[in-house]
Amino acid sequence: MPPKRHIMGLFKSEDKVVAAIEALKQSSYQFIRVNTPIPSHKIMDALKLKSSWVGWFTLCGGILGFIGGFVLAIFTATRWNLIVSGKPIIAIVPFVVVGFEATILGSVFGNVLGLLTQTRLPSFRWLKYYDPRCSGEHFGVLAACEPMQEDGLKDFFQKQGAEVRVFETIRESPQL
Repeated sequence: MPPKRHIMGLFKSEDKVVAAIEALKQSSYQFIRVNTPIPSHKIMDALKLKSSWVGWFTLCGGILGFIGGFVLAIFTATRWNLIVSGKPIIAIVPFVVVGFEATILGSVFGNVLGLLTQTRLPSFRWLKYYDPRCSGEHFGVLAACEPMQEDGLKDFFQKQGAEVRVFETIRESPQL
């Protein structure tokens, strides 16, 4: 099976990008990604992305951190008794501080873990399908098609008002 052709339409207008995304999703071509120089709510709405799981990673990290902080404080207090003025060895109020700090630490670690796993970072796979103009004044819409459909996809982008860039076919090495 021949490799797919990757073609990028470069737009100067955000509204044309939104129209191209909606038309591309209804066509037979495979929509890959959008590169934008600025964050855009219109483009995000057109993409209809699912909600992120990163917040759940943060919540789970915070809960585990809270429990871990209390366990650490209780274990430390019972292992090395430090009785002050007849106060109980396991006192909840002082342990809240340790639990709070561990909650923050666990939330941060959970957030970073969620970010790395859900965005599949680090990934350098898409760098070969990137146009540097998308960091400046252009919006790039990347699509893939079979080699027979290449002219049709070029025409599709040109009808939408885009400058077309065709990426060279690169044989991917097998992932180990």
